[in-house]
Amino acid sequence: MQLISKELEEMFPALYETEDKSPEEIKVIAKFFNPVGPGRWFAVEYDPQDRIFFGFVNLGDNETAELGYFSLDELESLKLPFGLTIERDKYFGDHSIAEVIKLKGNL
Repeated sequence: MQLISKELEEMFPALYETEDKSPEEIKVIAKFFNPVGPGRWFAVEYDPQDRIFFGFVNLGDNETAELGYFSLDELESLKLPFGLTIERDKYFGDHSIAEVIKLKGNL
């Protein structure tokens, strides 16, 4: 699965572009997930040159889930059981980063 298309890439604000907005105003543009285990990445900003996202990440432990940077290259390189890879949730609805943080990424 292609994690990010050109159309999706163009929807992302640049890195730091949303830093003056409230969490309720910041839209999650894409959700990536591990189809065979824990791991959810909620992207709100993206730098296409360096292929780096900013967003909320929960790797299966609600206590250590946090906002931070993550790499598209690293997501694409993860090899999972049964030949699977990280996927993008094509049906992820319209959510703010505030909602994601409140629910610890359990959407």
